[in-house]
Amino acid sequence: MRAVVFRGANDLRVEELPVPKISSGELLVQVAACGVCPTDIKKIQSATAPPPRIFGHETAGMIVRVGSRLKGFEEGERVALHHHVPCLKCHACRHRAFAQCLTYKQTGITAGFEPAGGGFAEYVRVMPFVLPGVIKIPKRNSFEEGAMLEPVNTVLKAVRRLTLLRGDVVMVAGQGPIGLMFTRLLALSGARVLATDLFPERLEWAQRFSARWTLLGNDPKLGETIAKLTNRRGLDAAVVAVPSNAVLNQAQAFVRGGGQILLFAHTKRGDRSEFDLSMICVDEKDLIGSYSADFTLQKEVARLVFSRKLDVRPLITHRLPLDKTADGVALAANPKPDSLKVIVLPSRS
Repeated sequence: MRAVVFRGANDLRVEELPVPKISSGELLVQVAACGVCPTDIKKIQSATAPPPRIFGHETAGMIVRVGSRLKGFEEGERVALHHHVPCLKCHACRHRAFAQCLTYKQTGITAGFEPAGGGFAEYVRVMPFVLPGVIKIPKRNSFEEGAMLEPVNTVLKAVRRLTLLRGDVVMVAGQGPIGLMFTRLLALSGARVLATDLFPERLEWAQRFSARWTLLGNDPKLGETIAKLTNRRGLDAAVVAVPSNAVLNQAQAFVRGGGQILLFAHTKRGDRSEFDLSMICVDEKDLIGSYSADFTLQKEVARLVFSRKLDVRPLITHRLPLDKTADGVALAANPKPDSLKVIVLPSRS
């Protein structure tokens, strides 16, 4: 089979590898679609994980082999995969901090080498401990929609961390694929969303995804506009969906006392930012983070995506064959006004 192998920082190579062999309790899935995720981009660019590895974890495909002891799966079934599944028993899981569970931190899908997701390959092996994360794709839905379940899950998890009332005003800073998911899911929850971005084209997308208001993130009247929209109360919450400390400082200033600031994109270890701690203590503003998915939400996420209440199809702007994966990573890392979600299609020649 063909696979895109990570051989070092910004070094992705299309190589021929053996099709993974499965045990009696595993699945072999032919990959049909895999999204390019910022987490993989960070690993590829910074070499935070030693090579060789095969990345790609927003994966959907067709089951082509079922382990002899495995029940409940059949060859030919179309499925979406989750590469992390928590144990649901440990101290972290009992606190619903699933991303901190040691079992969750293990990757249960591989196309070869150290398990790293494997979606940038033609076939993947799905290990027993992540089988509860396998979701069957309805006939009416595409593999691409299945591949979007994992990122949508991460966003819904983050939305649930906010303590909002219907009608609350929330700013979503950054209207890339993740920001647009935030905009739509927050609107579905009853919030009124102010969407900001530096690309005017993305503000048009935000309107399609139910933003009540849109504004350029560098508009000098942003603070004044927020004051008018909220009767000078300030934002009830702000979602920072871009890894920008300047935007964090904006959010810190615009959120009301007792409001919340949620970080979603600040994933680089060692990143530092100035912060007025009195805003947390005296003004009681909560600074919270959210990372990765919540296993317990996967059925709800599947309903949202497969019913198209959250229609992810318009988010996918670029579809590339496996041998163009490096180009897809570069595009996702340096987005253009007309680029949103990049999907790799390993089955495409």
